[in-house]
Amino acid sequence: MAVSDRKNIRRLAAALLTGVSVFCVIGVTATYSHAQNLLPSADSDAKMLLRANELVYNQDSKRVTATGGVQIYYNRYRMVAQRVEYDQETGRVMATGNIEFIEPSGNRVYAEELDVTDDFGQGFLNSLRVETTDNTRLAAESAERQPGDVMVLNNTVYTACLPCAETPGKAPLWQVKAQRVVRNGQTHTIRLERAQFELFGLSLGQLPFAIEVPDETVERKSGLLFPRFSASDNLGFGVSVPYYHVFSPSMDATITPTFYSSQGLLVEGEVRNRFENGEHTFRFAGINQRQPDNFDVGSSDRAEDGRLLVASKADFQINPRWTFGWNVMAQSDNNFARTYDIKDLDKDTFTNDLYLTGLGRRNYFDLHAYYFDVQDNDVNNSLERQQAVVYPVLDYEYYAPEPVAGGQLSITANLTNLSRREEDSYFEGTSVRFPGLEGDYSRFTTEAEWKRTFTTSGGLLLTPILAARADGLHHSMSDLGAAYEGDLEPDGTNGRYMLTAGLEARYPILISGAGGSHIIEPIAQVYARPDEQMAGGLPNEDAQSFVFDATSLFERDKFSGFDRVEGGTRANVGFRYTGSLDNGIGLRGIFGQSYQLGGQNSFATEDLVQAGAESGLETKRSDYVSMAAIDLPQGFNLALNTRFDEKSFDVKRTDVSFGYTTPRISGKLVYTQVDAQPEYGDDDRTEVLKNSMNLRINENWSLAGSASWDFTDNEILRRGVGISYADECTIFTLAYTDKPSSTDANDWTVSARLSFRTLGDINIGSTSDYDESFRN
Repeated sequence: MAVSDRKNIRRLAAALLTGVSVFCVIGVTATYSHAQNLLPSADSDAKMLLRANELVYNQDSKRVTATGGVQIYYNRYRMVAQRVEYDQETGRVMATGNIEFIEPSGNRVYAEELDVTDDFGQGFLNSLRVETTDNTRLAAESAERQPGDVMVLNNTVYTACLPCAETPGKAPLWQVKAQRVVRNGQTHTIRLERAQFELFGLSLGQLPFAIEVPDETVERKSGLLFPRFSASDNLGFGVSVPYYHVFSPSMDATITPTFYSSQGLLVEGEVRNRFENGEHTFRFAGINQRQPDNFDVGSSDRAEDGRLLVASKADFQINPRWTFGWNVMAQSDNNFARTYDIKDLDKDTFTNDLYLTGLGRRNYFDLHAYYFDVQDNDVNNSLERQQAVVYPVLDYEYYAPEPVAGGQLSITANLTNLSRREEDSYFEGTSVRFPGLEGDYSRFTTEAEWKRTFTTSGGLLLTPILAARADGLHHSMSDLGAAYEGDLEPDGTNGRYMLTAGLEARYPILISGAGGSHIIEPIAQVYARPDEQMAGGLPNEDAQSFVFDATSLFERDKFSGFDRVEGGTRANVGFRYTGSLDNGIGLRGIFGQSYQLGGQNSFATEDLVQAGAESGLETKRSDYVSMAAIDLPQGFNLALNTRFDEKSFDVKRTDVSFGYTTPRISGKLVYTQVDAQPEYGDDDRTEVLKNSMNLRINENWSLAGSASWDFTDNEILRRGVGISYADECTIFTLAYTDKPSSTDANDWTVSARLSFRTLGDINIGSTSDYDESFRN
């Protein structure tokens, strides 16, 4: 074949494939799908392969014609048709008969007839059908490209649902129809005329007006977003219509007016800025309540008519190791964000945080300042005033890069500085508890630890441990009154230290047999220390939460924070077990006891909250603690954590969790039982059961539920139920939650979500309510 003929055929292929690609892009983007690239630039070495039963080049009419099973491959595009013709004089490319076109991305275009100019300025397709790689489908009776970079699709149908395999002609779950779809390449818009939405084959109505959306070349476009809906007992039915506005490539905003049938108009705003090294978000909200009397008498929700809030959140990467930022909120009353379910601001306690963090190869720096915004309906805001204002707390850890005397050296430091505006105290059990004192408190702690593990020839692992700690403390508190019987002085500046020499011995024993393998590891630890200085005579802000169980048995210092430090000579003895059976069953266990060998027992001394009282460690011989767990290959697991009385072996505390994951049902059951602890401040036995469950009814439908029961007070703490449907194109969820014993402004909530893939979501309430019905 002559060189000129090959050039004409090559031009035919490029024109034809690019023409079809243009129509494919228009069809897909007209329905909000991702943009597809036009024909990529061909390499100088790009080859065109053409196969046909007959190939004719008529020099007189200047036509190139391929007929009979035409197959073209050029520049990673593929196409088949019954007949392809290129007219050099008119500059038109025509293809007919079962046209199938495959893009490099995998998208497929089907048509019966194609006629397009070789400059792609004008042309049309008949019986167009597009299938994309993300399982979206578009069909049009015809598509026409007009002058002025305008594309028109007639009688268009779009869906993201797969066709029914059993009944191919059955209508999809949902589809969007439009009489005309017009894409304007100059204004970068797509216009849908006489559009209607069909669900289960039934039309939900035709829009009396045209919809205009940005095309695939526009990353962000100002305009209205999908509406949202909500329903609750005191707010009524709510409708939100967000408006999104683009100010610049690095700045945009969303304004969301929400009308509540009971309370009126709530206006929310969010302004987002992106910078080279970070981002910042500013938010505000406000409402003038129309019916505040709907809320409980004496609540902060009822007391306020006009309610406002502002919030700011930022995060900046100073350099690869250092990060600076904040997350803060201020509101006119203490319950606005929670009552109106302001996203990300509606927690029971919102933590205002200003931070600076640094992460190195062998060290870590973490600096935070906190203000705890307690959201409840108390008009006096007492709980918030009882919370500490922390400015700041600093944690620093360092690990020596090289061994020191053959072992690992680490340094830990903590600085805490806080104040409290109101004393937090209550009488329970046999004395008054003081979780927080009015006034100021500062403490700086630093500790160095060295440890090294030696392995004997017999397999015994010996780990000597040396640690030295120093604390500097200052407090200025209000007078605790006659009810306080401890040693704490209202004001004081103090110093204390703690030196520790310890040795840990472990002897892992491996037992292998025909049924599996087992590792039994006896463990013994002994720590020699002086007594805790000023035990109970200093404020306790961060070591109040204390539970002695198998997880803390082998800890060197069992207190949860820095304000208390374990003193005296103590030994921890027990064993750890791990088993792996050939049938897939996994076993785990811990059992042991702790002994106070000498000196003062820190857990037997009183402090402001009686942190160690009736913990099981206050006697010379501690209670026994154990943990046993089994994991079954069928998806079941059972874990039991128990504390037994060291004399009578009576059960003092039990934590049982049962989890299951099967093809149809999954969930978790957690039971906690704690005996009465009068000294600690709990006169009654505690018994709580929590359950969460998810039942898969079939391939698409599932049912979820959760509940929490307090057997001591014989009441339900929380309950919820949800149902969901999901397939490849649609997600639907509906949830109901109820908190009978809570002080929330809204006792019950209903939430729902209907999501159409590639189109958007319709929400009623918060989707987090549905998630909670699964997990809590």
